[in-house]
Amino acid sequence: MASLYDRLGGKDAIAAAVDQFYEKVLADETVNRFFTNTDMEKQRDHQMKFLTYALGGPNEYGGTSMKKAHEGMNIQPEHFNAIATHLADTLTELGVEQDDIEAVMEKISGLAPHIIHQ
Repeated sequence: MASLYDRLGGKDAIAAAVDQFYEKVLADETVNRFFTNTDMEKQRDHQMKFLTYALGGPNEYGGTSMKKAHEGMNIQPEHFNAIATHLADTLTELGVEQDDIEAVMEKISGLAPHIIHQ
């Protein structure tokens, strides 16, 4: 069975999803403050590598752990849920099958303990 990465369309599809995702995130006043001092080009590249790895694609992710990356941000459940919703909405808009969206969201929700309240 093909990986989620392959089913979603590989590198180009992940890049499109990341761009569309951050458009939503940066327009959302409940979470955009977390990115005020962020180099968004670097962030997009980092997110693309992370998602590629998390979804079964080639492992080029060399970033810090989720816990370390979100340390001191005090992300609350509502922030995490807003970001997750933006990702699900992006995947829906890109025509990703519902079963695959659910699989992505299951993987993302597993990261919550490493991100929330850090």
